[in-house]
Amino acid sequence: MVKSLLLVGVGGQGTILVSKILSQGLINEGYDVKMSEIHGMAQRGGSVTTQIRFGEKVYSPSIGEGEADVMIAFEKVEAARYLNQLKKGGRLIVNDVEMYPLPVLTGKEKYPDGVIEALEKEVENVKVVNARKVAEDLGEIKTQNIVMLGCLVKALELENIDWIKLIKENLPERVHEINIKAFENGMNL
Repeated sequence: MVKSLLLVGVGGQGTILVSKILSQGLINEGYDVKMSEIHGMAQRGGSVTTQIRFGEKVYSPSIGEGEADVMIAFEKVEAARYLNQLKKGGRLIVNDVEMYPLPVLTGKEKYPDGVIEALEKEVENVKVVNARKVAEDLGEIKTQNIVMLGCLVKALELENIDWIKLIKENLPERVHEINIKAFENGMNL
């Protein structure tokens, strides 16, 4: 059986790094894995999505509308933007964080209210996490993505893979310890 994962966020949040670590772990576990990433208009601040499909045999990385088994959103408006990709009965893990796009920063638009509440009305299986708070408590805001990775690994029941080794292989040595703590905190959420 093939599982379809959709990771969505904003450029600069580390969505692609998490996708690479996740894909590597799945490959190491013996799964056939296909990954596709899409960057928005800007490297930082634009919408970023990654589609990962894994199973015994996967023919395409593409996830059609209503086909994602799990969506992990690094930013809540991005969750709302791509909600149509999640299958009925699918699982949504959303970071309760706001990243303001340029029109909001310049005052031309307003960041929408009630995003989490709207998501909870639409999706039966929603896990809201505050990865930003966890990262701040650890003293390194940049670890939010690894907190989210921990949440996703736990949700997918993939704890048997050596994620610590993969984190060490994909990040500079000077940040290993803090990111391992972030991952473990994410698993506990």
